[in-house]
Amino acid sequence: MLPIAMAVLGGVLVLSGCQTLGVDVYEPSVSPSNSPQTAEKAGASDPRTRIGANEHPRIIASYGGEFRDAKTERLVARIVGALTLVSENPSQAYRITVLNSPAVNAFALPGGYLYVTRGLLALANDASEVAAVLSHEMAHVTANHGLERQRREKEVEIAGQVAEELFANSIAGRQAVARNKLSLAAFSRNQELQADVIGVRMLGEAGYDPYAAPRFLESMNANQRFGAIDPGADVSLDFLASHPNPPQRIDLARSHARAFGQEGVGNRGRDYYLDGIDGLLFGDSPNEGYVRGTEFLHPVLGVRFSVPEGFRIDNTAEAVVATGPNDLAIRFDGVTDNSRRSLEQYMASGWVTGLDANSIRETRINGLPAVTARASADEWDFDITVIRLKDRIYRFLTAAPRNSADLDATAAVVRASFKKMSARDIKALQPLRVRIVTIKQGDTVTSLAGQMRGVERKVELFMLLNAIAQGANLTPGEKVKIITDQ
Repeated sequence: MLPIAMAVLGGVLVLSGCQTLGVDVYEPSVSPSNSPQTAEKAGASDPRTRIGANEHPRIIASYGGEFRDAKTERLVARIVGALTLVSENPSQAYRITVLNSPAVNAFALPGGYLYVTRGLLALANDASEVAAVLSHEMAHVTANHGLERQRREKEVEIAGQVAEELFANSIAGRQAVARNKLSLAAFSRNQELQADVIGVRMLGEAGYDPYAAPRFLESMNANQRFGAIDPGADVSLDFLASHPNPPQRIDLARSHARAFGQEGVGNRGRDYYLDGIDGLLFGDSPNEGYVRGTEFLHPVLGVRFSVPEGFRIDNTAEAVVATGPNDLAIRFDGVTDNSRRSLEQYMASGWVTGLDANSIRETRINGLPAVTARASADEWDFDITVIRLKDRIYRFLTAAPRNSADLDATAAVVRASFKKMSARDIKALQPLRVRIVTIKQGDTVTSLAGQMRGVERKVELFMLLNAIAQGANLTPGEKVKIITDQ
């Protein structure tokens, strides 16, 4: 068994919509493909259609499913519709999917498959900012970048194999492989530049604020910094993980926008956008459970538990993980078990490496049958607790460095906190949502952030979500976003 924190990090799935190693070249004379894909002309044998169709289910599963909300879907469709009319191929049909993920991401697949997460919609402050991201992704579709990149990747792979065979892993062979990889990186970089140029042009011609592109790139940079400060945040699925954003890229986007005039031109679509995301789900969805400070609550499964003060909970797709002081870590998950075997038999069935079979003890936790045990692996000790509730077995693994004096006490606190939720508790638990409020005379950043519920670092999050700079003045009558469960 690996240390828990390492095991979680190693299991993260990274999906890349676009990949680039940086921007250091600017080629203004770019143009899209002369044969863009259209849904009307696509046949079942067309490779572009097959790529999108084959990858679509995996994308949906990786990002928590589709976010089905009529108001949100209409809002995004309105933006895509306006961009389609000024795209390189107005007859290109798109399938736009809002992903049920708090990550900030958007990407496209060949065949006109467009994706945007509800996390990105929550971060954006107007329609032009969402349009800036989607126009960039639509440009990849009309320029056939996905198919071209797949072809180039195969070419580089074959060239690398040939080089290794010819040079038998010599220095010359390794240099040839490195040159091929650099060529692919430069190719990706130029794809990103093409999409930037085409995307900003689409913004301006659709009547949106063309400066939304550099503005939202800055917001995404701020969001990544906010996540980097949070040890529990997973930014691996965020936009900038697959679209690296050096400072030059913001400068280039701003220079493209100047073709339409000085800042202030174009429509931001702020009012109808904020109305459209009022009530948008924020953070974890009910099917994933909620983190509220040091407590985890899952209304669908009907269970809850808490961790000691000083721990930070991260709700991942694979498990709930909490990290704390002195290198302590806690992992919680559940498995369906319809067998008739006892919990003692389950504990000893081989799923725990380094288990001390003599340590297995039967107990009860808040009226539920449970079993505890100890294990050791490498430089770590583990306290394991399994609890049966109906047809599921819930598992706690608490890890600490070998011979830590904190392991027993920490594990005892966590296991004792596990309990079934009452019907009243489940009914009272509400998801976090984006709510739009109007700034009143006398309101401050601190007072507005104080209205937020269910989140930490309220002032920082409020300023991030509303793109408010340090020391900026608030204007009465303007609308801003807060996060609350009401």
